[in-house]
Amino acid sequence: MGNIILQGLTQEELEQMIQSKLEQQFAKLSKELTSKSDSEELLTREETCEFLKINSSTLWHWTNKGKVKAYAIGSRRFYKRSELLQSIKPVQQ
Repeated sequence: MGNIILQGLTQEELEQMIQSKLEQQFAKLSKELTSKSDSEELLTREETCEFLKINSSTLWHWTNKGKVKAYAIGSRRFYKRSELLQSIKPVQQ
């Protein structure tokens, strides 16, 4: 690997440039992650079963009873992650 020679920059200036670029990249990445988590994530039946740790027949029964709400595109069914989390209720003892 070749050597890189920087002329006209002090060590502090180089460190400041690197730090500035890293901060910009972290801010960009953070913004992307928040926008993705804010958007409504749709889960397939399989993903929903895995998320709730249930089998497909339980999901079918819960959907028919109205415990969870399904959305359809053609014959495919999807579930909103946020609604699944809202459907989880605390146990009364």
